[in-house]
Amino acid sequence: MRRRRSSAAAATVCYVVMLLVSLTSVARAQLGRAEEGGLFLLVPVGARSIAVGQAVVAAQLGSEAVWWNPAGLARSEKREAAIHHSQTLLATGDALTILIPSSLLGVAALSVNILDFGNVDRTRGPDQPTGTILPRSIVYAATYGAPIGSRVNAGITYKVLQFRIDCSGDCADFPSISSTTTALDFGLQYDFVDRLPITIGSSVRNLGLRLQVNDEDQADPLPTRLQMGVLYRLAGLGSAARPVDLHLSGDVVNELSLQAPSARLGADMLVQKIVHLRAGYGFEGAETSGPAIGVGVVAGNLVVDVGRVFERFSAGAGQAPTYLSLRYLF
Repeated sequence: MRRRRSSAAAATVCYVVMLLVSLTSVARAQLGRAEEGGLFLLVPVGARSIAVGQAVVAAQLGSEAVWWNPAGLARSEKREAAIHHSQTLLATGDALTILIPSSLLGVAALSVNILDFGNVDRTRGPDQPTGTILPRSIVYAATYGAPIGSRVNAGITYKVLQFRIDCSGDCADFPSISSTTTALDFGLQYDFVDRLPITIGSSVRNLGLRLQVNDEDQADPLPTRLQMGVLYRLAGLGSAARPVDLHLSGDVVNELSLQAPSARLGADMLVQKIVHLRAGYGFEGAETSGPAIGVGVVAGNLVVDVGRVFERFSAGAGQAPTYLSLRYLF
């Protein structure tokens, strides 16, 4: 009996080690920062952001701004309930947000982002399943943004981060893993208003305590990122009957050490205030780099966005990352 328990425990440890190694390997190939902890924080959120190459730090994104630049929701005028779904080789993600604006107090948002890394079956033998290992990450976020005068937007997000490996079924000898820490995001935007149709923006994301798995020696720094960019707006390009607006954006993303910057470019064309046609590109070194495309449709209070990025690792494995966002404005 002791041998069986020891064997089961050893098998469990092997499962966990193999799982962590596989997740790290995929994250390294997709995100390029394997020496950091909390790599799930670099998995992008939002179909609109994905479709324009993630060049969004100067844009007004509504609920998506929670994950990119909290200043981007500072001038939201409508309440919003949104879900941002993603399917990648790394994980299946769902980020939910409730956004509430106030003319006197600014804009507040509450969000949760859950990444499911897939299940791993536990077995005692070839045909003896005993349970399931469930690896997940959960990020809870509280965001506040407010305009400062007619030109400046500012925002901050407080996040509680958790990485978990749980078990269902026969889990008597399974060492469950749970690691929690906190982080802050800060952001600013400046709009030149009537002088130039340009907005510039910057954000610092994931600034916080190390993510500790078992002990202090295994704690890893969070993947803190500095992102700076510009948005150029062209309005009235079409006819009066078929108005067309075009937004061109360009961002630079870097670690705080400023050692390896990467560029992102994007374009968003809005036709008749209804249909968005988007394209973008993240250059080498950017998280999920490569070309991206997407479309969006505004149908009354409902906004539907779809984005897809054709980065080499997932696309080569037969599963290009796909994103779907559903936003209801009221």
